[in-house]
Amino acid sequence: MHDKNINDSEKVEITKSVHMFVDLGFIGLTSERAKIMIPYKRSKKRELTDDQKKYNKWVSSIRVKIEHILASVKINRKVKEKFRGRLYAREDNVMFVACALHNLKLRLKNVA
Repeated sequence: MHDKNINDSEKVEITKSVHMFVDLGFIGLTSERAKIMIPYKRSKKRELTDDQKKYNKWVSSIRVKIEHILASVKINRKVKEKFRGRLYAREDNVMFVACALHNLKLRLKNVA
């Protein structure tokens, strides 16, 4: 399921002033509190300006770090596959444990 569909179905409410770095799949996303950083899309008739290309590169450089972290968290198969637990509402706990394991891995890497 795409991130935007999850966002729409869960009705995520942003309570703090944050910067959200999203991809072009989130076109149309709005929030009163969040500053949404979305790359420019090239039109069929016009190329992007140099400033727009620089902005897109900057947004992508931040997003790629986030994507690498998510890939590291998803090494835990339980996170990326369909949750088949008998008890309901355990998906958040599974993600919490996977993120904690990722952070532990980073901490141990820095110690060594």
